Amino acid sequence: MKNNHLKALLITILGVLLISLEALFVKLTSIEALSFAFYSGIFMFISTACILLYKNKYTSKSQKITSHLKIVLLCGFLLGLSNIAFISAIKNTSVSNTVLIFSSAPIFSAFYMYVFFREKTTKNIFVASFFILIGLFIIFSSQLGHGQSTGNIYAILAIGIFSLVFVILSRYKNINMLAIISFSSIVTMIISLIFLKNISIDMSNLYILLLAGLLTSPLARVLMGMGTKTLPASEVSLLMIIETIMAPVWVWLFLNEIPTSNTLVGGTVILVTLVLNSLYVLQINKNAHTI
Repeated sequence: MKNNHLKALLITILGVLLISLEALFVKLTSIEALSFAFYSGIFMFISTACILLYKNKYTSKSQKITSHLKIVLLCGFLLGLSNIAFISAIKNTSVSNTVLIFSSAPIFSAFYMYVFFREKTTKNIFVASFFILIGLFIIFSSQLGHGQSTGNIYAILAIGIFSLVFVILSRYKNINMLAIISFSSIVTMIISLIFLKNISIDMSNLYILLLAGLLTSPLARVLMGMGTKTLPASEVSLLMIIETIMAPVWVWLFLNEIPTSNTLVGGTVILVTLVLNSLYVLQINKNAHTI
């Protein structure tokens, strides 16, 4: 049992580390957000479709692509929109801002859970949300009226939609996540194409998109899907903090994008809050299992 837990832990960490590279790939390209979304959508669909065709022969009936088809299509559509908003955020503001704004997911999730399922929020989420909002206010306060505000709005939109997807999925534990990702890539591709003025791309950008869309992004999601089936949600949320820390680090190492002092202060407040909240939930779950 301990070996299975350790294996799931390592698989999830590797998946999170790969996901943390996505922001770097977006920054490394010199094309507009919609162009990146369009091509990454194509390559992501190719890779996920191939995996689906292979895996579909061995999946259980509850995990077949056609199982809960309406939910697959709904979540895929929402995730496709979230992908476009995320890429637009990275292109219009700093990576540190984007990933720290993504840390507000517990606030959105708690709101959706109450609105759609009348599920009351625990006190620790209220406390954590309060400090996350303080951190976000510190980050935003220095950027009102500046160009980065547009990117911040895209980031809020992206995490708002993304959180809704995972709240819906919390009610459908056995749904085929790969099918959702595959359909979301189609949505990303089609919506981007509708608004794109020019689809031409040079080879240097194409190589980055091939690496991101065909390999890194799908592999990260497959690994996380494998790991999170075994790990409790509280541990997963703690591991996701790795992305919040590492995404700005990759961009700093490769592109020398340095966060502002307000982002560092606000980010510290958010990260400390997330770590303490995750450790608290872990301890509560541990105590519950020992009783």
